[in-house]
Amino acid sequence: MISKRMALTLAILLIGGCQQSATDAQNPTRLEFPRPERTVSAVGDTEFSTESARDEAGEAEYVMDWAGIQLGTTVADIGAGEGYYTIRLADRVGPKGRVLAQDINRGALNRLGERVTREQLDNVAIKEGAVDDPRLPENSFDRIFMVHMYHEIEEPYAFLWRMRPALAKGGQVIVVDRDRMTHQHGIPPKLLFCEFEAVGYRLTGFTEQLKLGGYIARFEVNGERPAPSTIRTCASRYPQS
Repeated sequence: MISKRMALTLAILLIGGCQQSATDAQNPTRLEFPRPERTVSAVGDTEFSTESARDEAGEAEYVMDWAGIQLGTTVADIGAGEGYYTIRLADRVGPKGRVLAQDINRGALNRLGERVTREQLDNVAIKEGAVDDPRLPENSFDRIFMVHMYHEIEEPYAFLWRMRPALAKGGQVIVVDRDRMTHQHGIPPKLLFCEFEAVGYRLTGFTEQLKLGGYIARFEVNGERPAPSTIRTCASRYPQS
């Protein structure tokens, strides 16, 4: 017999399978938003490094501590891939917390769904997103994680604009990335700060750490969400060479 948890996980994945692939179509309203006017990294391997190597460096523990993840926290793991952070977040937030693993790679989500079922993680749900819309429920998350994936977002202004309502009161976005040009699987910090600011966020924390292979930044909502037509792009102010 199939377990209740397995049935739920399979239902989530089957619902996603009945929808058009997020990589096949973008939201037509993306045309309301400015283009990033910068190069975008090609989508890379869904495994940033081996899990054992990352654990040995203390990566996830450091990021979760820095982000204030505790029992009962609700977290969206954007670009979850094979689930390195999803699995560790599920353990950290406990049975009263919730983790939503999101990605645009359906194959990765299928594999993660199998792992979630195998490890009986009852506090994890899975959702397929789009390149210009994370498709997150509103007012739902204390933290949104974006780990080594922001530089792959093709429509950052539309994506961040649509992501903003998903934060609960006092919620924070945690970004881990490298200080590299955007076509080299990274993004210069000043450019990252500018793109978030353009859509109504403010930087509230930043640090560079060797164990992360880059830096970590924290953002919160700031003021009203701007109209898409008023968003000022950042590439001209922070040109890359």
